[in-house]
This record gives sequence, C-alpha cells and structure tokens, in this order.
Amino acid sequence: MTARRTRLGELMGRLTKVGMSGPEPNAMVMAQLHALRARVPQLTGTLVASNDGLLVAHDLPPGVEPSTMAAMAAAHLALSHRLAAAAFDGGFHEVVVRGVGGHVVIYAAGWTSLTVLADAEANVGRLHLESRPVARAIADHLAAD
Repeated sequence: MTARRTRLGELMGRLTKVGMSGPEPNAMVMAQLHALRARVPQLTGTLVASNDGLLVAHDLPPGVEPSTMAAMAAAHLALSHRLAAAAFDGGFHEVVVRGVGGHVVIYAAGWTSLTVLADAEANVGRLHLESRPVARAIADHLAAD
C-alpha cells in the first residue's frame, strides 16, 4: 500500500506542478545579448521579454530572477507607452531608471523589449549607442520568425 501511495503522490505532483522551464532561447538573440555585454563592460545583465511579460532570453546575474524581471519590464514598458502617448501623442522608444546601485534601461523592440542592467558608473550615452541597434536587430529577427 505504501508503494502505491508513493506512486500516486508522484503522479499527482507531476500533474499539479507548473513547469518552470520555457522554450529554448533563440540562438541569435542570445548571441546579441552576449555580444552587447562584451562591448559594454559596465553591463551587469540583459533580458529580452515579450510585451506581455513572457521571458524570451536572458543573460542576467545569479541574483536576478529572470521571469520576475521580464514581468516587471513588460509592466513598465506598457506604462511608458501610455505615458508617451498621453504626453506626446506618439510612440515610445526607451525608458531609463537610475537607481542608487545602477541603471535599468528598457528599449522597445517590436513585440518584445530589451532590458539592460548597468552599473552606476556606466556611461548612459554609450549604453544607448550600443543597445539601440541591438534592440532593432532583435525586433527585426523575431518579426521574421
């Protein structure tokens, strides 16, 4: 009876648990994220998420939970879109959050967004110079898929 109960518990556990692994990240997107981090040493992490908060790919440090960051980036992106539309009756490109420990920059990238995390000492101008083309390349690549 104990073996039967154990087996039933295992089956119920598999049926009720939501799997945390997602689809395999796109190789081109991952290559873009790694190349961006290599070009800008002050970057501490990068993430691509869909506009509804689903994780597409990430290169984040161990202390940052990717799914949570993807959801927060999507929420901030949606709010930024609405703010830009209300203030300027136009589109949205990027938002910079400057905190005590560093910067979080979210770039619109088609149906996704590129989020970059950088040290407090990072040159934001250089960050934009390097990150904007990456956001466009990711948007173009994912739109073609």
